[in-house]
Amino acid sequence: MTSASDNNGELPAIIGGAAVRPQGPPDWPGVDPAVSAAVESALADGTWGKYHGPHCSQLAERLAEYHQCEHAILCSSGTAAVELALRGLKVGAGDEVVLAAYDFKGNFQDVLTVGAVPVLVDVFADNSNLDPDGLEEAIGPKTRAIIASHLHGGVVPMSDVMQIARRHGVPVIEDACQMPGAVIEGRIAGTVGDVGIHSFGGSKLLSAGRGGALVTNDAELVQRVRLYSHRGNEAYPLSELQAVALLPQLDQLDVRNAQRQRNADRLRQLLADQTGLAALDNSGTTALPGYYKFGFTYDVGAFSGLSRESFADSMRAEGIAVDPGFRALHRIHSRRRFRTVGDLHNAERSDECVLTLHHPFLLGSDEDIEQIVIAIDKIRRHATMIQQQK
Repeated sequence: MTSASDNNGELPAIIGGAAVRPQGPPDWPGVDPAVSAAVESALADGTWGKYHGPHCSQLAERLAEYHQCEHAILCSSGTAAVELALRGLKVGAGDEVVLAAYDFKGNFQDVLTVGAVPVLVDVFADNSNLDPDGLEEAIGPKTRAIIASHLHGGVVPMSDVMQIARRHGVPVIEDACQMPGAVIEGRIAGTVGDVGIHSFGGSKLLSAGRGGALVTNDAELVQRVRLYSHRGNEAYPLSELQAVALLPQLDQLDVRNAQRQRNADRLRQLLADQTGLAALDNSGTTALPGYYKFGFTYDVGAFSGLSRESFADSMRAEGIAVDPGFRALHRIHSRRRFRTVGDLHNAERSDECVLTLHHPFLLGSDEDIEQIVIAIDKIRRHATMIQQQK
């Protein structure tokens, strides 16, 4: 029975109360005057519709300059960029590619697309990113590449990965799709590995609806990628209009990343006082991380048995953009398609426990961050009632 104190403002929105944020999550990418002005200019001068206009070339040059590397190749998505990187590294049928068992499923699929076999290793227990300790056992005579993805505000210890990879002569694809502009061991994310991957998908920190890029200093890899992707015309194109929209965002990336970092630090402090929720750890890295998703773990027992999925549903009903993380790759694919190294217990725990907050909140105000905790407290107090009424 509902008590008199549980009025509609205090009940969770999912069971009839008023939402903490009735306006919903912050819009993204939203209306950016700089992007609007750039797009309007390209529409006016006709360059937006060119096959080989100035904007893609300018964006590639700017990306290479920003990353302090020799080459940047634009393409249609981050997933396409990983495939092109694999092909540029001459990965093919019967080869093996090592990656974390907890990772974006597109990376797994890219390995299969080029005819290779994914080899899955475990992740760290406290940040769900690739644990280099599994690499030595995973690398064998058929290994042709390692994919290291920075996820959920956590960072792969790239110096450890590169040391092992160099010892075995295996190139590293560094997936920085979730953290463009982050600094890892004094270098921009995507430049520690042999080739870096970026995504310009609709929800990403740099957004053009779709799109991606590779950054590298490997001229031979670039030549092979171009030979593969140029088939009379570009087979994996980024349009001039997309490049126009991305250029002003690249100008603002560092400032926005700094704001995301400040708010992520504040949220991390607030979550430290929340029983059953723990931000993914990045304290052991010499890095300025980036936040496409702010990751944290969820303990069902601290919320009276409320499932992670029901908690996420309840948070979204409050106007807070929270979702479960990735599925562990070995749990969603036929075992005939990959091999594993170790028990993958941490990847399985990440599959079951990780939640992510979408990054637009991290560009908000102190009030926006505090609303996240207000929603958590409301759901915790009424966790049993939510289960009964759902």
